[in-house]
Amino acid sequence: MNKKIKAGIYMAIVMLTIVGLALIIRNVNNSYVDESYPLKYEKEVNAASEKYGVDKALIYGVIKTESNFDPEAESNAGALGLMQLMPESFEWLQTFYKEDNDYQFEDLTDPALNIDYGVELLAILSDMYEVEDTMICAYNGGLGNVDQWLQDPQYSDDGKHLKVVPFTETDNYRKLVAQNKSIYKKLYFS
Repeated sequence: MNKKIKAGIYMAIVMLTIVGLALIIRNVNNSYVDESYPLKYEKEVNAASEKYGVDKALIYGVIKTESNFDPEAESNAGALGLMQLMPESFEWLQTFYKEDNDYQFEDLTDPALNIDYGVELLAILSDMYEVEDTMICAYNGGLGNVDQWLQDPQYSDDGKHLKVVPFTETDNYRKLVAQNKSIYKKLYFS
């Protein structure tokens, strides 16, 4: 076999190896993305997004941050389900429903119910607070706390934006939700 044929075969083998490795790397990356930022509960998220007018990327960002898609998740503080609703919030949200219901707090492990109530809470908070970042702080830190912070010039200059979030957990939470929302938007909703 002459040198040109050998060189051609060698180049073909190298090219096929490179292409094969690229495909493997792409599959690994896709697998990582699918596992790390899944579109689980898509039907429930789409329904709640449409019903309450809340951005799907934000809903996924909250679920990812709150429970990492574990419908049985329960926090040390007693929050439950995918969107980590507290018993008091759940009771308060039930007053907004016109139909009779017999839901118990434990029912929040049902993804459809949890997502519906969680997104309803996001919609209510969105109406209360003009700034999404402030609304996210209220979802985590509570309305009473956020209302106090907005009235304190140490934390807010305009009563709408929080320049400082005094609870470290809430400050970290809002940043993580924003990051997760941004990733979901880039991956699936851009």
